[in-house]
Amino acid sequence: MHFLRLGPVGDERPAVRADDGITYDLLPITPDIDGAFLANDGVNRVRAALEANELEVLDHEDLRVGPPLAHPGKVICIGLNYRDHAEETGADIPGEPVVFLKTPDTIVGPYDQVLVPRRSVKTDWEVELGVVIGSTARYLESEEEALACVGAYVLSHDVSEREFQIERGGTWDKGKNCETFNPLGPFLVPADEIADPQSLEMRLWVNGEIKQNSSTKNMIFSVAEVVRYLSQFLVLRPGDVINTGTPAGVALGQPEPKPYLRAGDVVELEIEGLGKQRQTLGQA
Repeated sequence: MHFLRLGPVGDERPAVRADDGITYDLLPITPDIDGAFLANDGVNRVRAALEANELEVLDHEDLRVGPPLAHPGKVICIGLNYRDHAEETGADIPGEPVVFLKTPDTIVGPYDQVLVPRRSVKTDWEVELGVVIGSTARYLESEEEALACVGAYVLSHDVSEREFQIERGGTWDKGKNCETFNPLGPFLVPADEIADPQSLEMRLWVNGEIKQNSSTKNMIFSVAEVVRYLSQFLVLRPGDVINTGTPAGVALGQPEPKPYLRAGDVVELEIEGLGKQRQTLGQA
């Protein structure tokens, strides 16, 4: 199953694309796809409704595809989680996960416009596996417990402005929280339908040229370890999103002159089983 939110910005409606490819309206079951839906056995309630033929087909041909998760609580990001990405940026291989935060209002739909910030000269791309928490996690002791707290997986684009992030002092947050800097989707896939989150192919193209081509098997810290680790420092709640890091191939790691994004560029990205995104860059 694929869980989607369809409609104009701020007025998306919940939907599910069943295994037969037909999209059904979820409003009779839930007002939205959010942490409460995941925490209250929403996935299995939808499965039961599909099996009982209780849902109506949704005509969605002309509807925008919004971010598939409403009202995320936190967006927690892991930096330098692929050895080749750390090496291309000249950073040391981390001994523990590098953690930073993005604000939830950076999240936009998978085909929405991404804005190059004003005075930006180093806007960059990053394809990432997103993890959506489905049940509360605190002080987890094992990776098995950690995976049990994952509600869904999603394709995430962690857009970054490298000058703001690295050269302007302070933490990374200035370069990570610009408007539209986290396209998400197009859909959520329930965690139990992803057999192994550590074996997903991932790719990203800019203007038709492939830039990133890797697999989640190359993570330094696995999904399970990231969730377990984070639970030692903060409470993970249903609807929180974790961006698990990006592989090599970002603009920052390219030879000079580095091909940072400009208005008019087109970025496309995909992760196996989690769909594709496409964004045209605009100017803030």
